[in-house]
Amino acid sequence: MSTWKLTIEYDGTRYRGWQAQSNTDRTVAGVLLRAVREFFGPDATIGGAGRTDAGVHALAQIAHVRARRKVPAGDVVWGVNDLLPHDVNVLSAEPAPPGFHARHDAVSRTYLYRISRRRTAFDKRFVWWVRDRLDAEAMARAALLFEGRQDFSSFCENPEGQESTVVVVEKSAVVEEGQEIRYRVEASHFLWKMVRRLVGTLVEVGRGTVSEEEVSKLLDSRSAAPAKWTAPPSGLFLEKVRYPASGGIAQA
Repeated sequence: MSTWKLTIEYDGTRYRGWQAQSNTDRTVAGVLLRAVREFFGPDATIGGAGRTDAGVHALAQIAHVRARRKVPAGDVVWGVNDLLPHDVNVLSAEPAPPGFHARHDAVSRTYLYRISRRRTAFDKRFVWWVRDRLDAEAMARAALLFEGRQDFSSFCENPEGQESTVVVVEKSAVVEEGQEIRYRVEASHFLWKMVRRLVGTLVEVGRGTVSEEEVSKLLDSRSAAPAKWTAPPSGLFLEKVRYPASGGIAQA
């Protein structure tokens, strides 16, 4: 079996997330698996680094492919893309060690969330337009509170069903770029709806309805409040997946 590392971008608007389901046309993994098997053969398998939710996009999702057919790397990109729908695209393909696993070998994932301060004719599917005036500096200060090893049960859908709600957040930052407020967060893994609830909480801080002290309390004890602030999926992108520099796999 040969193993490949694929870097993929996709517009998640019309999909029910990454994870394959019975209806392959409604998930990103489903349409990718169908294309991969048509190109490599019916025994090919795939796995992804991040299980993005319904409506969430990716700038650089990583997937591994295992297949018996051996082909040049350039043929993989062209051949698989020719079989994919318009909103899923393979950016690159490179041979990987036999044991490479896109999810298990990943060191961290980085998500980007785009908040627009204005109505847009072109980016509606890729931003959250917040009509209220937002204090970006207050949001940036509050974002720093999420860094470190903490219990994010207040920011998780169905925390009781999680093996653990403790996550190590390496970086959490808010920056202003033109008419947008952008939030980036990097961690080893993320809980279900965690990023969207972090964003929603930061927007409440920006609106002035939630203080930095109240954000700290959400990390100290479980609260259902962030659930009602959950940001829409439209502005969320899986931006980067990082791997160890060793082992023959370059960082993505």
